[in-house]
Amino acid sequence: MRVIVTRPRKEARQWVDALIEGGYDARSLPLISVLPAPDPTVVVAAWSRLTDFAAVMFVSGNAIDHFFALKPPLAPEFIENDAIKIRAFITGPGSLSALRRAGIEQGCIDMPDRDVGQFDSEALWSVVANRIQPGYRVLIVRGADSASAGSGDGSKPSEGAGRDWFANRVCEAGGLVEFVVSYQRCRPDLLADDLTLVREAAADGSVWLFSSSEAIANLCALCPGQDWSRGRAVVTHSRIALAARDAGFSVVYESRPTLVALMASIESLA
Repeated sequence: MRVIVTRPRKEARQWVDALIEGGYDARSLPLISVLPAPDPTVVVAAWSRLTDFAAVMFVSGNAIDHFFALKPPLAPEFIENDAIKIRAFITGPGSLSALRRAGIEQGCIDMPDRDVGQFDSEALWSVVANRIQPGYRVLIVRGADSASAGSGDGSKPSEGAGRDWFANRVCEAGGLVEFVVSYQRCRPDLLADDLTLVREAAADGSVWLFSSSEAIANLCALCPGQDWSRGRAVVTHSRIALAARDAGFSVVYESRPTLVALMASIESLA
């Protein structure tokens, strides 16, 4: 069975390798390109003010990697036993791996329980809600898509774009939120061979793996008029499932966002 992995190129490698080892014909078709911050000076400035915040919420591993890539030499640290303790809030294992690459101590990190299997803002909030008091300051590090970076819609490029559910909960609890953009997400260009793969995989029983609604939106924009009625998708969240069905995928299976669960979901479609 052919499986199309649509994650950005760097993140796709682990999934592709594991699927190939499991006997699948796994192909990487990145539907989101990741670029550095549109304004690095804003990220450096955020580092200089890090001690103003009680916690930093990172929306993804990319947010972490690009934020720490711009860390100044004398910037504050995430150290468990420091007099000023800064928490790192994350939603899942991919971000945890990125924090470990950055050398962040486990005792500084708050994230959903791995055994629960839900890795999103709602699950994170259930872990950290009791920390948020009036005046509690949270910096949210996230990405900017091409629209938020230059659409002229009134949004601030330095604040980026994304789902604001977590930020809204912090504010409702009396906390204070600021945003900083550490990377950009862009729609990639597809080569002729990529477009051929898309047309074939839309109708031949291939399974599409989606971990982002944005990837689905980019796919539809890159292939206007493509019929997805014979398409089959495995997705990692209910919001992504809704986007896949809206795009026209006839079979949409929701899975926990772990390799073991994803492979079990794919096997169920065999």
